[in-house]
Amino acid sequence: MATAISKRPSFPAAVWRGISGRCPNCGRGRLFRSYLKPVDACEVCREPFGHIRADDAPPWLTILVVGHLVVPVAVAVDRLQPWPDWLSMMVWPLLALALALIILPRAKGLFLAAIWLTRGPGSERD
Repeated sequence: MATAISKRPSFPAAVWRGISGRCPNCGRGRLFRSYLKPVDACEVCREPFGHIRADDAPPWLTILVVGHLVVPVAVAVDRLQPWPDWLSMMVWPLLALALALIILPRAKGLFLAAIWLTRGPGSERD
C-alpha cells in the first residue's frame, strides 16, 4: 500500500477533501467514479479506496441532517402561515428528497475519508 504521498494530511483537510469528493490523500483525484461508487484507487496518487466500506453511516448522517433542517422549517412555516395540506404534502417531501440527494454523497465522502485516515479496515475481511 505504498503511495506517492507518504505523509498523511490532517484530519480536517482529509475530511474536507472527502466531502468535496476528492481523494483524501492528495486532494486532486476523484473519490467517486459515479454517484456513490468509490474508485478502486486514486488516479493521481494511487491510494487504494476500493476496500473501504462506509455501510450505513452515510444514510444515517443524511437522515439526521435532512430531518434537522426540514422539520423545523416545516413546523415554523405551518405556525406562521398554514398551507393547504396538498401543498405541504408536495413541498416538504420534495425538499427532503432534494437535500438527501445532495447530502448523501458528501456524507459518504466524509466517512470514507475518516475511515481511510484512521486506517480502519473498512471492510469485512478477516
